[in-house]
Amino acid sequence: MSENLSNVPAGIKVREYATLTTDNSFSQSMDYGVVTPETFGWLAKLNQQWRSSTKPFSFANANSISVNSYVGFLQSPTGQTIEVLPKTRRTSPCEEDVVKDRHLLQNMLKEALNIKPRETDMASLKCMNTPLHEWIITQFLIELTSLVRRGLCCDYHRVEEETRFIRGQLDIAKQSRQTPDKAGWFNVRHDVFNSNRVENHILKSALDIVLVLSKSSENWRLANALSHQLIELEPSSNPVQEFVFWQHGKLMQYYSAVKPWCELIIKKMNPNFQAGDFQGIALLFPMERLFESYVESSLRPSLAADMLLSPQPQYCHMVKHRPEGARKQEWFQLKPDLFVTSESYKAVLDAKWKLLDVSKDNGKDKYNLSQADFYQMFAYGHTYLEGHGEIMLIYPSYASFSSPLPKFEFDENLTLWAVPFDLEKRELVKGEWESAFPCFL
Repeated sequence: MSENLSNVPAGIKVREYATLTTDNSFSQSMDYGVVTPETFGWLAKLNQQWRSSTKPFSFANANSISVNSYVGFLQSPTGQTIEVLPKTRRTSPCEEDVVKDRHLLQNMLKEALNIKPRETDMASLKCMNTPLHEWIITQFLIELTSLVRRGLCCDYHRVEEETRFIRGQLDIAKQSRQTPDKAGWFNVRHDVFNSNRVENHILKSALDIVLVLSKSSENWRLANALSHQLIELEPSSNPVQEFVFWQHGKLMQYYSAVKPWCELIIKKMNPNFQAGDFQGIALLFPMERLFESYVESSLRPSLAADMLLSPQPQYCHMVKHRPEGARKQEWFQLKPDLFVTSESYKAVLDAKWKLLDVSKDNGKDKYNLSQADFYQMFAYGHTYLEGHGEIMLIYPSYASFSSPLPKFEFDENLTLWAVPFDLEKRELVKGEWESAFPCFL
C-alpha cells in the first residue's frame, strides 16, 4: 500500500449535494471539491456498483459528479480522501459549523447502530473534529481496549494429535494401527481451553485493517499496542461471512459494545486488496435513514407511558387485487417511519431529510415541499388511520425553517402537520400541532 500511496493527493471536505470535479478552475469549498482524474474515474466505477435507485452520485457532465444524499468517507486507490458531511444549512458552513455537523453525524450513526453513548470526556470532545473514519477507529479501539482488559472469551477445543505422552483420552482405534517404528508415540484426544474463537479472529481482522488505514498517531499507537497483546490470534480468513457465527450468549454480552464498530470496519472500511492493489474505501450512509433513526430514538422518551411506537410498520398495503384464477393479494406495501398507537389512539409520523423554506409560502414553491410526499402521507392516512386522524411530516430545523407550518387539511377528517426537528436539542419545535398529538408528554 505504501508504494501505491506514495504521492497521496490532498484530502477534501464537502457536504451533501456537493460537486466533485476535475476542473481546477473551481475553488475548493464545502460545495465544490476538486479531485484528481484517477479519483474521478474511481468514483464513476464505484457508482456503477450501486443499484439505480440508490446510487450515491449523479453525473453533471463528463468532468463533474454530484454527491446525492449520502454522508461518510471515501478513499480512492490513489489515496485521495473525501469527507462528506450532512447539509444542515443553505449557506456555506464555517469551521465551527463543520465541527457541529461532524458531531451530529457521529450522534446519528450511534443511534442508527443502537449504541449507548459513553460519558463525554476530553477525548470524545477531541474526536468531534476528526474525520468520520478516524472517529469510528477511535470508538473501536476504546471498546477493544476495554474488552482486552476484561479478558478475551475462551472456549474448549478438541485436539487430536500424536505425542510421546498420554494426555487426555487414548484413541484406541488409531493406536491399534500404530506401526512398530512409532511404538513410543501415542494417538490422543484432549480439550484445549484457549481464545481460538471466531469472534476473536474477527476482532483481529478489524485491528489489522485499522493498522493499515489510520493516519492518527494516537490511534495507530493504541492499535499497535493492542496488536502486540493479541499477537497469538490469527485474523479471520473471511470475516464478512463469519459474522453470522458471532455468538450472543450470556458469556458474550460484554462483546456487544465492540461488535457494531467492528462491523463498520470489516464491512465498510475494508481496504480490499486485490493482487496487491489498493481498491479504495467507500464508507457511505444514506442521510434519510440516519435521520429516521435519530428522530425515532429522540422522540421515544417523550411519548406517554401508554403509547406504543412502532418503527417502519408493515401492516397495510395500498391495494388488494385478485389475479385471474388466483386468490386475493395485497400489493404495494406502505411503511411509514413511525406509527404511534394506544388502545384508543393512532398517529402516523414520517421523517424527511429535506430543507424547507418558510419564505417560499406561495402556490408555486410551496415551502419546497414535495408533492410525492403528500401523496405518500395521504395513502398512510387512508390505510393506517382509515381516513381519520393526524399525520406529521418531520423535517430538520434550520434558519429558514424554525417554526411549524400551518396545518394542511386533506379533508375535514384528515390533517397533516409539517414540523421542524431541533437537531441539537433532539426534540420537535413546539407549536399549534401539540394539541393535535396528545401522544407526546
